[in-house]
Amino acid sequence: QVHLVESGGGLVQSGGSLRLSCAASGNSHMFNSMAWYRQAPGKQRDLVASILSGGTTTYADSVKGRFTLSGDTAKGTVDLQMNSLTTEDTAVYYCAAKQWRFKWIDYWGQGTQVTVSS
Repeated sequence: QVHLVESGGGLVQSGGSLRLSCAASGNSHMFNSMAWYRQAPGKQRDLVASILSGGTTTYADSVKGRFTLSGDTAKGTVDLQMNSLTTEDTAVYYCAAKQWRFKWIDYWGQGTQVTVSS
């Protein structure tokens, strides 16, 4: 059984920074990709950034130039460095991982709250 454990959320003022971390525990990892999503109140869950097993990263337009994703899909770890935060970044952030085991399997963390105050 794979579990994704997130840490690093909290309250920060606009313009500040936070770093989110996610680590997988349980059985063998070797994920095909890992990612961070976020969901603001009353809105859908959106992709923030992702990393493939080859190291390629992608970012949502809204965070490009402010957020940096780093990680190792083989080790099951992924971090999200968030700079120049605005109130629009307030949301619950979820770590996600995708794994191929003769079918695609999606794993989700429980989420960590990020609140940016003005």
